[in-house]
Amino acid sequence: MNLSNRLPNRLLPGLVAAAALVAGCADMGLQPMNPTARNTAIGAGVGAVAGGALGEGRGAVIGAGVGALGGYVWSRQMEQRKQAMERATVGTGVAVSQTPDNQLKLNIPSDISFDTGRADIKPNLRPILDQFASGLSGQPNTEVRIIGHTDNTGADAVNDPLSVQRAQAARDYLAARGVDPRRIMVAGRGEREPIADNGSEAGRARNRRVEIYLGERQGVAAR
Repeated sequence: MNLSNRLPNRLLPGLVAAAALVAGCADMGLQPMNPTARNTAIGAGVGAVAGGALGEGRGAVIGAGVGALGGYVWSRQMEQRKQAMERATVGTGVAVSQTPDNQLKLNIPSDISFDTGRADIKPNLRPILDQFASGLSGQPNTEVRIIGHTDNTGADAVNDPLSVQRAQAARDYLAARGVDPRRIMVAGRGEREPIADNGSEAGRARNRRVEIYLGERQGVAAR
């Protein structure tokens, strides 16, 4: 498909610029872009084209925000929070990462989060949640998602509500430390999203987990 025949001429520079920004760094002798910067540049460029196709300049601005990896941004505050969580979780087994769509993710295994068959938060998890809650009031555009998981031991009638109860327990703990519960979404996946083989105890232990996500919305998208 020839984009130049289907898109207004005023939109082509945005798409070309995004592509050139990614591909041209090496040719110019500059340091290659990291994955976050590269994906954001591409998303913003494509979003600007899509948004602009819907209307005038206002559409292009909104499109750029939406195109930047689904509306989440990786700001300086998000990077600082990731570094703080990495320091707070050293040696705990908690994995801290930046997702492809620019959310901060904590993958919290069962040996630090919940005992088998229980939804009571273990003492080792509390300082991690304390650190996570710290300063969130200063990031008004952030959203929190907490997803509970179990292994395949037991029936869905037990595992499904247990996974939800674990997510709710983490939500309630954060709310007690000042995080607005209206900003927190909880869900349970039961045994349906394993990350390891349930055929071994080590694998089942990895699957019994809680995942916490923090996403910061674009200013336009948050309105």
